Amino acid sequence: MDFQELIAKKVVALKPSGIRKFFDLLETMEDAISLGVGEPDFATPWHIRDAGIYSLEKGFTKYTPNAGMMALREEISRYMRRRFNLSYDPAGQIIVTVGGSEGIDLSLRMLLEPGDEVIIPTPSFVCYGPLTVMAGGTPVYVETRAEDDFKLTPELLKSALTEKTKVLVLPYPCNPTGGVMERADLEAVGEILKDTRVAVISDEIYAELSYGLHHVSPANIPALYDRTIVVNGFSKAYAMTGWRMGYLCGPRAAIAQMVKIHQFGIMSAPTTSQYAAIEAMRAGDRDIEAMRAEYDRRRRFLVHGLRDAGLDCYEPHGAFYVFPSIRSTGLSSEEFCERFLLSQRVAVIPGSAFGPGGEGFVRMCYAAGMENLKEALARLETFLKELA
Repeated sequence: MDFQELIAKKVVALKPSGIRKFFDLLETMEDAISLGVGEPDFATPWHIRDAGIYSLEKGFTKYTPNAGMMALREEISRYMRRRFNLSYDPAGQIIVTVGGSEGIDLSLRMLLEPGDEVIIPTPSFVCYGPLTVMAGGTPVYVETRAEDDFKLTPELLKSALTEKTKVLVLPYPCNPTGGVMERADLEAVGEILKDTRVAVISDEIYAELSYGLHHVSPANIPALYDRTIVVNGFSKAYAMTGWRMGYLCGPRAAIAQMVKIHQFGIMSAPTTSQYAAIEAMRAGDRDIEAMRAEYDRRRRFLVHGLRDAGLDCYEPHGAFYVFPSIRSTGLSSEEFCERFLLSQRVAVIPGSAFGPGGEGFVRMCYAAGMENLKEALARLETFLKELA
């Protein structure tokens, strides 16, 4: 029997992540610098790790409630009010997930039926389209532009809306561009959606990494609160990627249905990680501030260095990426990244991996030490001179 014939066609049709190729090449090299991995270079703060260790020492290793420990949901509720002025009932409007990625998947599977369309601004994180397809929906990619600070403009949103539109994904602060949507931008979205039956999935995993402005959620806009599912987590703000902790906040009806999907597919998020997450929420505000200040220092250094090297670079206001244009080199995004890696042993990610609008750009992550950033810029200057 040829097992390939049994595999669902929608799975076979999915393209592997365009990011993976460069990680595989990187693993074969010595003395290479990676600006490709979207992961904090900080260790999880010790007091958070200690809380996880203590929970193991005390034998707290059993299942938790499907929606997550009530103590953690209460801390999430307090955090959302304290940091973002948002009110969510821990008993019915919050669910703890295995990372933000599960939260996005749950939201789409809960909402979509065959034929439903999902508007996805791009360039953006690679998971939204494939998860939409796996949930039976149809991705509708909307190409944002550097000239608009990579925002979803009212004109772009209106052009993408149809009778089949069921969901709008708002991936801000944005990976890979660092673009953000400010209050006025979100109010315009609310005005456009007010007479529609379109839900909003707001991926706010980088909400705490906003520079020079305070993050505003679509849920902060009265016209959008009742239709918005907020996706967030601990990976970026608290340097807890490997703990796999995320959460959803949203309307009671939505959370109730997602708990059902979650209980059949996952059961509950890791118990040890939940205890660590409680400590992060209770006592981690200073950790956030310290890491954000360091990311901001690196952000300004890298943008300045890229411009000095001769590359146009939009100034990002969120996340921990820069997205410079490499069109002046005459190379495609993938050609640039492959030649840069092989010639100078520096890994960056082609913008084309992030959907329409990404070609002609590359993503560089500044969640790396300053010495690595300095050396990467020096190697970039050498590479650009070689091309010239």
